[in-house]
Amino acid sequence: MTTSNPITPTVTATPTSSAINPGDAVVCKPLEVTVGDKGIERAIKNLKRKMAAEGVLRELKRRRHYMKPSVKRRKKASEAARRRRKRSKMDVMGSSSSS
Repeated sequence: MTTSNPITPTVTATPTSSAINPGDAVVCKPLEVTVGDKGIERAIKNLKRKMAAEGVLRELKRRRHYMKPSVKRRKKASEAARRRRKRSKMDVMGSSSSS
């Protein structure tokens, strides 16, 4: 009689064209913080820092309300225009101060 080893199913996510879209879920590694000698307060601070670095909070804020695609496009365009204005303002300030 042969015994068969149980096979543990492994789930792997393969990126597809829809997985690259910004509206899709963000796949991150699990965040783990150890509570050491410095106490729970320090561990919470470290967890918040890791969450900010991973972009978890930004993603939660973004997903809090549904945004129609037309509104998304308008917002994206206005943000790009704001960045362009800011960049051109910095270029003007930088060139005038170097003279």
